[in-house]
This record gives sequence, C-alpha cells and structure tokens, in this order.
Amino acid sequence: MSTELDGRVAVVTGAGKGLGRAIATRFAEAGASVVVSDIDGDAARSVADFLPKALAVECDVRSEEQVSALVDRTVEQFGALHVMVPNAGIGAPLPLLHMDLAAWREVLSVNLDGVFLALRYAAPAIIAAGGGSIVTIGSITANAGSPLIGHYAAAKAAVVNLTKTAALELRPEGVRVNTVLPGFIDTDLVTAARPGFEAALGLPEGGFDQLIAQKQGRYGTPAEVAEAALFLASERSSWCTGSGLVLDGGMDASLL
Repeated sequence: MSTELDGRVAVVTGAGKGLGRAIATRFAEAGASVVVSDIDGDAARSVADFLPKALAVECDVRSEEQVSALVDRTVEQFGALHVMVPNAGIGAPLPLLHMDLAAWREVLSVNLDGVFLALRYAAPAIIAAGGGSIVTIGSITANAGSPLIGHYAAAKAAVVNLTKTAALELRPEGVRVNTVLPGFIDTDLVTAARPGFEAALGLPEGGFDQLIAQKQGRYGTPAEVAEAALFLASERSSWCTGSGLVLDGGMDASLL
C-alpha cells in the first residue's frame, strides 16, 4: 500500500460513485484522511464506510453555504485540509438548438460554479495548512467541439482556464492547481449518454462503442483517472502547477 498522502487530508466532491468514488478510494489507499462528499448523502456514506479514515458529508456544490460548510467540517474533523478535488459533474446529450437556458445553466452551475466555489473556500484552508494541491477534473471536450454536449464542453473549457488562473494566483501561497482531462471513461454518466449519441449521430445500437474503440482504443477506467489525480495531489508532481494531464488513449492527438 502506498503512503504518498500519509498525514494529508483530502476532500473529493461527487464521490458517491464513478470517478469521485475511485479517487476517494485511491487517496485512502495512499494514506489520506478523506472527506467523501456528494449531493446524495447515502451514496457518500456507502463509500466512506469502507475507507479507513473517512467522513461522509452531503453537499450540493451549487450552494455557496454548503461548500463553505464542507470545508469547515473537514477542518473541524481532521484539523486541516491539504487536497481538494472538485469532481462533481453532470451532463446529458442535448443539441444546442433544443437546449433552453435552464438546461444550460444547470450543467454550468454544477460543472463550473461548483469548481469555483471549491477553489474559493478550499484554498484558504489549504494555505492555512501550509500548502497543498487542488486537482480539478476537466475533459478532452475542453479542447475540441463535440456534438450534443455544448454545455458540458463549455464548462470544462472554463474549468481548464480557471485552473491556470488559480495556479498563478495561488503559487506564492504554496498551493498547486492542476487538471486531469479524461477522454471517455466507463462510468454511469457515459453509459447513460450512449443512446443519445447513437441517435443523434445516426449510429446503430452499439455503434458508439465502436466509435470510441476507433478514436481512443477503449474506454478509460475510473482507476486510471484516480491514479492521475493521485500523482497531481502528491509530492511526485511538486513542480507541476497550471497544467493539464490528458488521459484519452490518443483521441486528442488524432485528426481521423
């Protein structure tokens, strides 16, 4: 078992399932005390119950009061905060011309506002602890257009830029800020989106899986994203800030 995060305290939002659950679990394996945060309190508790040093906190990342309280509860329980991973995110395929303002704002409120609030309230606590790391979750959709997920891609592109700005502002305070940019990962979010993509792109059933195999070889796994997040959270990446680590099997590198 690795000990890269021994003595460190980490918060992972959206950690009740998918990428967040994998990241929280990997951080715990690396020795961290982990706050498992999710809008679904039962899901958060189901993860925290299996981790050695963990606390489940129900939190809606769209709420400034709840995010502030999440950080306060973390420091109250564990005495400090060293690592924040604002992972919580939502999205569903929808053409721009069928997207109303409410649908647009719903995705940006979680995927972008939630990251801003995590940065805003976690950074002072991390500074007070003597420094640490913030790892945002971007997406390769931040680098190129994709049909049906304009709201999601716009939010992720903004997260990448926000990460760079935060990295510059927080560098003098000993806080590193980096982002992971995954391709298509085998999660519930992607599984739910497959039929919508197939219908919009005129693909047969199973055609989206074939497209992914062509573009990135295979679906990525949550464990692979968690390993990247651990690298950026740990001192292995001590001179790394404002950067983006792409995990996409080569999709972003391919024209065809």
